[in-house]
Parts: sequence; C-alpha cells; structure tokens
Amino acid sequence: MIIQPAKTIRGRLLMAGDKSISHRAAMIAALAKGTTRISNFSSSADCAATLSCLAKLGVSIEHHGDELSVHGGGADGLRAPRGPLDCANSGTTMRLLAGILAGQNFQATLTGDESLRLRPMKRIIEPLREMGAKISSHDARAPLVIDGHRPLQAISYDLRVASAQVKSCIMLAGLNAEGRTEVVEHNATRDHTERMLRWLGVPLEVSNAEGSCSVAVDGPASFNAREVSVPGDISSAAYFIGAAALLPGSSLEIANVGVNPTRVAFINQLRSSGFPVAVSDVREECNEPVGTIRVSGAKSSPTPNSPVTLRGALIPQLIDELPLLAVVGSQIEGGIEIRNAAELRAKESDRIAASVQNLRAMGAKVEEFEDGWRVSGPTQLRGAEIDPRGDHRIAMAFAVAGLIAEGETEIKGAECVAVSFPEFFELLGSVVE
Repeated sequence: MIIQPAKTIRGRLLMAGDKSISHRAAMIAALAKGTTRISNFSSSADCAATLSCLAKLGVSIEHHGDELSVHGGGADGLRAPRGPLDCANSGTTMRLLAGILAGQNFQATLTGDESLRLRPMKRIIEPLREMGAKISSHDARAPLVIDGHRPLQAISYDLRVASAQVKSCIMLAGLNAEGRTEVVEHNATRDHTERMLRWLGVPLEVSNAEGSCSVAVDGPASFNAREVSVPGDISSAAYFIGAAALLPGSSLEIANVGVNPTRVAFINQLRSSGFPVAVSDVREECNEPVGTIRVSGAKSSPTPNSPVTLRGALIPQLIDELPLLAVVGSQIEGGIEIRNAAELRAKESDRIAASVQNLRAMGAKVEEFEDGWRVSGPTQLRGAEIDPRGDHRIAMAFAVAGLIAEGETEIKGAECVAVSFPEFFELLGSVVE
C-alpha cells in the first residue's frame, strides 16, 4: 500500500463493530439459552475465527450482513469438536475460548497461526489448572489440548499480568465452576466481559479497594439470550482521530462509537497534549457507553509543559494505541516516553521493536528500552518503506505516519490490517484530502 502525504482529514465516519465486544458477545451468546441477535458485529478476521471455532463446537450461527443470530444451547449446548479449533491470529479467541472449554466435559485442542503459536499462554494455563482443567502444551504455548471438567473448582485469583483476556478467561470458566470465582486486578483493564455478562443477566459482584479491584461470579450460572448491539470500535477509530489531530485544518466526526471508560485513555492523552478532541451525545446501549467523537486538526504543534511520559496503570488502557502514540509523540514538543509496556513484545509482533525500526526508517530519533521507547519530537518524518511484521496495528499506525511525512510511504504486507479492520484503507481514502 502506497501512502501519499495528506493536507487534511475531513468527513463523517461510522466504524465497524468493536472487535473486543464482538468476540465476547458471540461467545457468551453461545452459552445462553435461546437465540441472541447481534447487530454491527465486527468484520475483522479475528472475530471470524471466533465464529468458526464456535461453529465447530456445534453452535448454530446465521449471518445477515453485519448481523448475526447465535442459537445458544445453554451450559450443555457445546459439543466436542471433530478436529483442532483454529484461532488463526486471534489471541482473544484462544484465551477466552480456553476458559469456556475448561468447564466442558470433553477434550478440545486450540491452535492458531505461526504468530499465535508463539504467544504466551502460561498466564491462562495456570489458573485453569487450579480450577481443575487438564491442559497440555509445549512450553506453555499453543497448541493447547484442554481436557475440560465440570464443575470446575471456584478460585480467587490475583492477576499477575494486567490483561483483560486473562481476566475474561477466568470469569468465563467461573460460569461452570461450583461456587464463587473471583479475579483481583491491580491495574484496571477492559471490562467488556463484565458488561456483557450483566447485560445477559449474569449477576456479578464488583468491589474496589485501594490499589486493587475485584470481580466475582457465582457458578454454575444459567442465563437467557438477549439482543445485543455492538458499538463502533474505538481502537479502529483511533487511527483516524490521530491523523485528523496531526493534520492542520482537519475536521472529522465519528458517530456511534464505543466510549467505555477503559478505552478512552488515547483520547484523554491527545487532549492533555493539546489536541482538540471532543466526545458528545454519550448514552448507554446494551450496557456499553456510546457517543460521537469530533476532532479538529491542530493549527500548530501542541506544546505540553514537559515531555509526555506514559507508564504504570495507564499502559493497560492504552495497549492497542501505543504504536500510534509513538507516531503522535514524534510530532510533540519534547516527544514521548513509554515505559512498563513489555507486554507489547508478546503481541502479533514485537511491537516495541517494530515501532522503533519503522520510526527510525522515517527519520525519527528513538531510544529503545526493554519495556518501551523514547521518541524525540517534533520531527519532520520522511516517507520510507515500512515493515509492519504482519501486525495490523503497526501497519495502521504507520499509515498515519505516512500521511504527515514528506514523500511517499510504502507499507509492505498491508493486507494484515484485515485481522482487525479490513475496511481501513478504503475508509482512510474516503476522508483524506
């Protein structure tokens, strides 16, 4: 994909359904009694992998454009698959399905592509084993062979890695456990699983204490189908918001997008750096906050009081947008430093190394750390050949970089954006001037 420098970003967009919410809606609907109709389901390859795995588990799913009808069979509705369940590139599919399969009375194997088979799974294997499931793997990586057990044993688990996927895995396993399953986290992560379970009638107990919070579910749980509307994906919207903020004279509106408090840290960070981004018309739909985001291009580079430093509890809430923030940081007076983000090295690619490599190719001065990087700014980026390493978020972040660079930028293997956002380049072309 060739990216030419842009003058402005102008227009009004609607995003495809939120990927994180779509995964959870389909999986939880498969466990409900009755038919759940899901509108604005994500068009991503990741969510297609979830639907494929559910179908192999005996779940009947009807497609009507971006709407789905998931016919759930309740706690006993899944059946043993005839072969391995291919999660493709989707870590969310593998980790959340592992929690569901741990509480079934059959064996199933979860596998994926080469990238997914390299990602760490010890973080879900340990708690699921504590709950009574038998899981075999090679070096705690996929393929995972799961011998489920029902009922599982309820546990209280202290989340060692700030991960909504691990939290969700344990909670979904808790639906088929005897007693109360509790997850304690010390840095807030996405709460879409909690919201979706509540929407479908599963009672949860959430408590907050100084330095930690916990969520608990009582099992075995039984719940009924209910219609679900998925908001637009704010992580997908972030690339357009970032591009519009960086290009003077831009004016962009994105309607019906999810503005869950655990997902708006990127917007808050842009605001704190002086970029004009506004959220309005906020309302709740299916237990998720939804609103309209408006952004205007800054007339000049915003100047914070000091270089931007991101670390600690902020990192889990910015995890998907950190490569994009590295690009934004290259345009800020004083630049940006991101630390405590070693988790980025275990994503679809090593996102720290990929961000550093590609920023340097575009002329930015970058210092790499084991857990992050420091980007000097402001820097006039120059067009370059970008290697996203097969990672959709790196490809999209550097498409934004290409818009503000001097000269042409070529993104190799740009088709990788289909993992989360197949419409990305088409929509980008519709608002670039």
